[in-house]
Amino acid sequence: MSSFVGAFQWYFWGYSLAFSDSGNSFIGNLKNFGFKDVISKSGDDAYPEIAYAIFQMQFLLVTLAILAGGCIGERGRFLPAMIFLFCWATIVYCPVVYWIWGGGWASTFKSGALDYAGGGPVEILSGASAFVYSAFLGRRNETLMINYRPHNISTVFLGTILLYVGWLFFNGFSCANASLKVPYSMLNTHLAAGFGAVSWCLLDFRLERKWSMVAVCSGCISGLVAATPSSGVIPLWASVILGALAGVVCNLATKIKYLCHVDDSLDIWAEHGVAGVVGLLANALFGSKTVIGYDGVTDHQGGWIDHNYKQLYIQIAYILACTAYAVAVTAILCFVINWIPGLQLRLSYEEEEAGVDESQIGEFAYDFVEVRREFNSGFGSSHEMPIDETNLGARRHSNEESTQVIDGVTNSSSTSISREEEKQEKSQEREVESHDDSHEVKSFRPEEERK
Repeated sequence: MSSFVGAFQWYFWGYSLAFSDSGNSFIGNLKNFGFKDVISKSGDDAYPEIAYAIFQMQFLLVTLAILAGGCIGERGRFLPAMIFLFCWATIVYCPVVYWIWGGGWASTFKSGALDYAGGGPVEILSGASAFVYSAFLGRRNETLMINYRPHNISTVFLGTILLYVGWLFFNGFSCANASLKVPYSMLNTHLAAGFGAVSWCLLDFRLERKWSMVAVCSGCISGLVAATPSSGVIPLWASVILGALAGVVCNLATKIKYLCHVDDSLDIWAEHGVAGVVGLLANALFGSKTVIGYDGVTDHQGGWIDHNYKQLYIQIAYILACTAYAVAVTAILCFVINWIPGLQLRLSYEEEEAGVDESQIGEFAYDFVEVRREFNSGFGSSHEMPIDETNLGARRHSNEESTQVIDGVTNSSSTSISREEEKQEKSQEREVESHDDSHEVKSFRPEEERK
C-alpha cells in the first residue's frame, strides 16, 4: 500500500519538487507537476528523462516501505499511516533529495557532500522518522507480547535475498550511465554486505553460541545500507572495513531503543539510520576521486585518502541536517495527524489484542487462525472450551506459573505444589495401567478363538 501511495505522490508533484530547477537551495517547484514536459525531454545520455524519473521513484518506494514497517509495528492504524506517508514524502523526502541530487545546498556546499545512492534521503530519513513515529505510537502492550518473536525465519531469509538482488541494481545504476562504475559499485555492495553479515553473526555467536540466520540477515542488511552512500565512492578494500564496522556498530545500536524507551520493533533506526551514518562517514575517510570519476562524468576531490580533510565536516553537517530535519518534521506531522478525529495513530487495546491482520485487514496469512477461532466458537457463545474438572487444579497452577514467568517472578511454593500434583497424576496413571494389565487379553487369531 505504501508503494501505491508513493507512486501517486511521485507522479502528482514529488518528482517536480525533488528535481525541477527552482533556483533556490531547499526545494524544487511545480514546473514538472504531473510529469509535465518530462516525457518530451531527453538528457545528454540520449535516454528520455522519464526513465530517470521512474528510476528515482523506486528510491521513494523503497524508503516508504522501510518507514511503513515502523508506522504499523503491530500497533499502528493503516489510514493515518498512509496519510502520514503521503505528507512525509512531500515535505521530508523531496526536499532532502533536492538538497543532494537536485542542485540544493548539500551538493554545492564547499566541495559538496558525498552521497552516492541515498544514505541521507533513503536511510537516515527512514530510520530517524520511524524512530520518532514509534515513540508517538508508544510501547506495545506487554500483556499481549507472549508470542512476539521472529514470525517466520524462512520468509526473513527470502526477503533478504530479494532485497540483496535489488540492492545490487539499486546501487549499481545510481551512476545513471553505462560505465565502469556500475560493476565496481556492485562489487563494493557485495563486499560490504558479506562482511556485515559475518561480523553481526559473530557478535551474536559470542552471546548465544548459535549461528543465527536472523543475525546473518540483519548484518547483511546493515552492510547493504552502509554501501548505499559509499559503493560508488570508496575503493574495494575500504568496503571490507566498512562492512565489518557496520555489522558491529549496528548490532550495538539496537540497544539505543532501550536507552530511549522507544519500541522500535523492527530496529529501523539501528539497521538503516545508523548504517547510513556509518556509510556517509566512510565517504569522508575513504572517498577516492579516482573511484568517483569511474563514470566518466563526476569530478570530486575525494576524501582523506586524497588529502581532502575538510570532507569530514561536510559529511557531518549533511548527516546532522538530514537527521534533525527528519526528526522535527516527523514529530510535527505525528502530532497534527494524531489530533485529527478518526486519525488516531494507534490501535485500541481490543484491536491490538485481535491483531493488525484482523482489525485492519480482515484477512489472515494462515488459515489455521480462522479455523481455530471457529472451532473454539462452536462450544458456546462465550467462546470458551468445556471445563475438565479433573484437571482444573493443575491448569490453574499452570496458568498462574505462566503469569509469573511473564511478570519476571517465580513463586517457589506454587512450583512445588504443581510438581506434587504431577507426581500424583503419574502415580494414578501407573495404577490404571496395572489394572488394565490384570484383565484377560483375548487373541485376535480366529483359529485360537475356535479352540
